Amino acid sequence: MKKLLLGSALAAASFTSTATVVEMNTSQGVIEINLFDQQTPKTVANFLSYVQDDSYNETVIHRSVSNFVIQGGGFTFSDSLDAITTKPAVENEPVFSNVKGTIAMAKLSGDANSATSQWFFNITDNSAALDTQNGGFTVFGQITAASQSTLDKIAALVHCDETPVVDITAEQCASTDVTISSANLVTIQNVAVIDDDPNSAAGLTVTENTLIDSDTSTDSSSSSGGGLIWLLSAFLLAVPRLKRS
Repeated sequence: MKKLLLGSALAAASFTSTATVVEMNTSQGVIEINLFDQQTPKTVANFLSYVQDDSYNETVIHRSVSNFVIQGGGFTFSDSLDAITTKPAVENEPVFSNVKGTIAMAKLSGDANSATSQWFFNITDNSAALDTQNGGFTVFGQITAASQSTLDKIAALVHCDETPVVDITAEQCASTDVTISSANLVTIQNVAVIDDDPNSAAGLTVTENTLIDSDTSTDSSSSSGGGLIWLLSAFLLAVPRLKRS
């Protein structure tokens, strides 16, 4: 019993040292995110493991869908999309609702516990679709009000299919002669911990996922929330028209 209590105490000590606020510096501005480390501990620990390894540095926003999501965390770009090294998938924790201003984990279609490195920002209220689909998509943080302008800026960029681009016109996106480089993509320069107080998210207004308990559907085949295979094919539809410098 003493060993069990000691183990619990050590786990608690480790848990309370987990950071709760990170700053995502992008080529379009800063996004500050409060992490729900006490409510979604496995997901936050997974996300922070990529932060601590600098795995998100120089990755790109590869997907942006109007009135839906902005997604990243999966690829760097050289002459094509290069997938980052991922870690074992994390267990799903669908505690909070996919409302506007939240960040959630992307995952494979039909597998609720398949999230690895990719995440997405909900740029509108997606609760009706994503709170129950594929076991519910795990919301693990919320952006600050000041960060919304960065997401709005990304969403307003010209898009080649679903990929936001800089210094490329819509007409050029449709051309077979356009050249693209990493400078034309929205880059996540780095993600850094700025507050390691485990209670820093206590004052946030969050929305609980109440739909997941009432869901009776059996269809988990939809990929609208970020199935990796679907995302890859979506981006690759654009890449053949955008040749590297």
